[in-house]
Amino acid sequence: MSDTLAIENLVKHYQELKTEIHKVIVGQEEVVDQVLISIFSKGHCLLVGVPGLAKTLLVNTIAQTLGLTFNRIQFTPDLMPSDIIGAEILDENRSFKFIKGPLFSNIILADEINRTPPKTQSALLEAMQERSVTAGGTNYKLPAPFFVLATQNPIEQEGTYPLPEAQLDRFMFNVWVDYPSFAEEMAIVKSTTTNQVITLNPIISGDEIMAYQDLIRRIPVADNVLEYAVKLVARTRLNDASAPKITKDYLTWGAGPRASQYLILGAKTHAAINGKFSPDIEDVRLIAKPILRHRLVRNYRAEAEGYSMDKIIEELL
Repeated sequence: MSDTLAIENLVKHYQELKTEIHKVIVGQEEVVDQVLISIFSKGHCLLVGVPGLAKTLLVNTIAQTLGLTFNRIQFTPDLMPSDIIGAEILDENRSFKFIKGPLFSNIILADEINRTPPKTQSALLEAMQERSVTAGGTNYKLPAPFFVLATQNPIEQEGTYPLPEAQLDRFMFNVWVDYPSFAEEMAIVKSTTTNQVITLNPIISGDEIMAYQDLIRRIPVADNVLEYAVKLVARTRLNDASAPKITKDYLTWGAGPRASQYLILGAKTHAAINGKFSPDIEDVRLIAKPILRHRLVRNYRAEAEGYSMDKIIEELL
């Protein structure tokens, strides 16, 4: 199949996926788009929002429509690395046998990821980066495709362990899940307070997802788009000659090269799902916020003057 035809198929599959997801999820268009873009870009996603906004339901729904295996891991302060990776046990023949943990699945929902200690967080970090885990000196490959979709509550900070910058950087997107509009909340309450059962159909297989991920990598990118993405990231760094006043005034830390990589990958995917054969600068701009917001560090002045991360990114754009 030619790449042109493959992109047309991707557009068709994408629309079918969204239709199926919205049987369960009301509104949250941007959130659904960003999670699906990260999946087709072979990235991981961090969903940040207060409790009760259907973050877990969204991940569960997406897993069902993608026809992939799914495991939910509830992160707690007493969770150990072996609880998610698995452990070696002595079998009846007195030899060691590795029992795989819940991490061995296509989609992992890491619920309230910031509630677990750094030791367990770092076990997840290896899985996210290498797509494999090491136990008892043996390396085990994780099933493909493999995605981590993590949730985090931004308001309750008691008993939490803030995610280190290195781990935050592993997430392609930081997706902000906001309250629904009045009309959306009316529809949510109407549909969830009856005994109606919604059946979801798998739209796309794991093999098709991996084929689309390869297709995204093959999409050509013009030099001016590459230049725009790299310059945008460079403008977030204080020691860079192109850093504007807002960077010097309100940031203490800028984004690394992984941000530039994800801007291009995300722009490619955004272009492809909209039927375009190559991304333009507008595609980069449209996905810049969820890619940059967890890679920049604001200073005290920004917080004191009420400069949100999104506002800083808007000015940088």
